[in-house]
Amino acid sequence: MIRGIDHLVIACEDPDAAAAELESSLGLKATGGGRHERLGTFNRIAWLADGSFLELIGVEDETVAEGNPIGGAVMRSLRSGGGLATYALLDDDLEVTAGTLAAAGTFGPVTAGSRRRPDGELVEWWVSVPDVDLGPTVAPFLIQHAYTGAEWGLAALDERARFQHPIGSPVALARLDIATPEPPSAAATIHEQLGIDFWSVADLAVAQVGSHVLRFVPRGQVPVPAIVTLAAEIEAPRTAELLGLRFDVERAELPVTSGRG
Repeated sequence: MIRGIDHLVIACEDPDAAAAELESSLGLKATGGGRHERLGTFNRIAWLADGSFLELIGVEDETVAEGNPIGGAVMRSLRSGGGLATYALLDDDLEVTAGTLAAAGTFGPVTAGSRRRPDGELVEWWVSVPDVDLGPTVAPFLIQHAYTGAEWGLAALDERARFQHPIGSPVALARLDIATPEPPSAAATIHEQLGIDFWSVADLAVAQVGSHVLRFVPRGQVPVPAIVTLAAEIEAPRTAELLGLRFDVERAELPVTSGRG
């Protein structure tokens, strides 16, 4: 029931400064965000046309953050300079999936999460995390959203599917490349835990996850720990290294969707 990559968790010392850098260097505008009141973290969010998003996340209470899996991943990433801390896959039947994974002993139970928007509205979701410390090269966590309110209702999903970023177009996530010493081993772990099939292309391990491509690449062949490939209706491709990652924006015609279409 996994539908694709839901979001990338990008650890930042200052999410506001990171959002400004993302906009000035790449032309992506962060228009969402808020505080995780029970997790000790806060964020800025750049929504993408396919329904996924980039989460620029910082820590306001280190003790609280260390006590939960996602906050712990963010803290570990920040100690190494920040960047991709972990990522989430979207599963709209999470109770069923998590029940199967929990029975296999690879994931924990479903737990509720929330974030308080600046306007006071509470955004809610549910997650299941693997029984290991989260990180880019281990299994991602699974998430299901409550599709209601100003942020996740149908009107909001439709609006951000059409949102024109300063780059001059809606922008969608196309591919996530994660550098690892042993791509086959990383792919085998995710296959064993989540049943996602990978195939080998030269020394890459590649999977199609919904509309997104997930690749594990040899660490020595890329200059950064992760590369995020985005698609936009622009005249020419562009590349920027920032926030501990490389962003490649490819020229592509985007389908008209309703965010999670």
